[in-house]
Amino acid sequence: MSKINQLTEAEQEILEFIKTIPDPEVGVNIVDLGLIYEVDYETTKKQIYIAMTLSARGCPVGDTILQHVHTVVSNMYPEHEVQVDLVWEPLWTPALITEEGKATLNHSF
Repeated sequence: MSKINQLTEAEQEILEFIKTIPDPEVGVNIVDLGLIYEVDYETTKKQIYIAMTLSARGCPVGDTILQHVHTVVSNMYPEHEVQVDLVWEPLWTPALITEEGKATLNHSF
């Protein structure tokens, strides 16, 4: 399951930067949409690892979203190697949307 509930302060900061990225199809940021599963900040090796998913395998803007995550994090941490992996487990479901995301969508799941 998601490892974004166990973040260090630095990893939480990275997540806040990622939160500026909206899913262009629904208008909710990808963090509140539940697409980010893991953020790992390795200070000694200067590496940042992000595991994320998409709401559907055939997402037409999936590559754009992944590239946007890589670009945003790389711009904020230019001295670090940034790796963004697309994962399909666990499968994304609307249950992963945060309360803030649900409020933005104006739906209750």
